[in-house]
Amino acid sequence: MKTNYEIRYASHPDDAKKYDTARLRKEFLVENLFKNDEVNMVYTLFDRLVVGGATPVNEALTLEAIDPLKSEFFLSRRELGTYNVGGDGKVTVDGETYELGYKEALYLGAGDRTVTFESIDASNPAKFYFNSASAHKTFPDRKITQADAIVMELGALETSNHRNINKMLVREVVETCQLQMGMTELRVGSVWNTMPAHTHSRRMEAYFYFEVPEGNAVCHFMGEPTETRHIWMQGDQAVISPEWSIHSAAGTSNYTFIWGMAGENLDYSDQNFYKHTELR
Repeated sequence: MKTNYEIRYASHPDDAKKYDTARLRKEFLVENLFKNDEVNMVYTLFDRLVVGGATPVNEALTLEAIDPLKSEFFLSRRELGTYNVGGDGKVTVDGETYELGYKEALYLGAGDRTVTFESIDASNPAKFYFNSASAHKTFPDRKITQADAIVMELGALETSNHRNINKMLVREVVETCQLQMGMTELRVGSVWNTMPAHTHSRRMEAYFYFEVPEGNAVCHFMGEPTETRHIWMQGDQAVISPEWSIHSAAGTSNYTFIWGMAGENLDYSDQNFYKHTELR
């Protein structure tokens, strides 16, 4: 197996105003998450969130402690949330195995433990997308399905944003230190997500886009509300959203995305909203 990682430093919004397309993509877009028999991740200094992916095909993949963590185990001082966005798979934590089907999630609390990812059928491999944040306390591991989720139905077809928000790794469902994750599914005919646009200064966020039909793309909007920028994205890619940045998108088709947040506040509704007409 192989583990690849890179470090991305936090940036000031005044600096980000001057980024061209290539620099924006270099700093915030996370590509190549899923390569066979590899674990790939980005360690961002925005709230020290790790965004990663693991694709076990011919072997089980171990979640290795990368050098920036300065620990023997990846989870020594971290919690982790993972979603399976591929074929059936399983995650084993010190001998305890959790089977995850498509769109099922798993929360893992902090501790000196070994974590491995496996596919049940190598011809249809699992794809584990994960977020990890620093943790001050250990909470119990727990598998979460969509049946466990708090579902919010928002928007309308008339405004092109009819969607279901599945709040899954949130404090109302599972205890966490700071990590919060969920999955938003856009209905057929709807392409806009996270409108009205908002920021939340006490936490950052990462979006992972998938179920993007072949030949289609998603235009992700970021930046300060009066200094917006955009990044064109393909399926199975993620994007880092700083505390000062909006995070919304429009696609050429409906799609699904997983959102993950880290910071000092677990209140999902702690947001600063902006009217469509205020955006620049």
